[in-house]
Amino acid sequence: MDSLIWTEQVTKRYNPRKPDEILAVDDVSLHIEKGEVVVLKGPSGSGKTTLLSLIGCMGRPTSGRIVIEGKDVAKLPERFLTLIRRRTFGIIFQQFNLIRNVSVLENVLLPLYPVEISFAEMRLRGGKILEDLGIQNRMHMKVNKLSGGEQQRVAIARALINGPEIIIADEPTAHLDRKLSTDLLRILEDLNTAGKTIVIATHDPFVYDHHFVKRTVEMRDGRLLNIQQT
Repeated sequence: MDSLIWTEQVTKRYNPRKPDEILAVDDVSLHIEKGEVVVLKGPSGSGKTTLLSLIGCMGRPTSGRIVIEGKDVAKLPERFLTLIRRRTFGIIFQQFNLIRNVSVLENVLLPLYPVEISFAEMRLRGGKILEDLGIQNRMHMKVNKLSGGEQQRVAIARALINGPEIIIADEPTAHLDRKLSTDLLRILEDLNTAGKTIVIATHDPFVYDHHFVKRTVEMRDGRLLNIQQT
């Protein structure tokens, strides 16, 4: 119960009691400690992305408990889940999910709305993160003018803008070549060194075999097969 993230017998069914019912996550219990880097690995359809979304409060389990920083979130009203997502998690999506026809800075600042800080402070915070990621000179460019690697960094900057405790990433190397994947993992390693807890869903051995990963959790057909300390 002292774990940063704690799931107990979590199950997720889509379209329950219907002919097209899908059992995506099946009776999963998992503890993740503060400062860990944990990879959920497995083939497409194994349940890893669904479990990641449940941990990140982007969905609700059909049954079971999910405890984040001591709060049982599984049955909270949506307005409270939204607050927890914004305050606790930085989310790096597989498809980046950037708004292509607005600027880099505007994309990065989006998670800050609505908050009780001035726009000047928002810009200062966004500029500092973009500087840390080496793309401050792209701040006012539209996202559709950027390379894939630059877009990935914008997505990371957006995930960091709220100062989250936990970074979650869904197949973060899926659209990157080996050089950009290496750059991404170096950024994630630096974030972990700075104290961030990181949970990644991937089927890419380049990610789950990386030296900074603390544990790999293998999934298949919605169930945990094996947990390996690295």
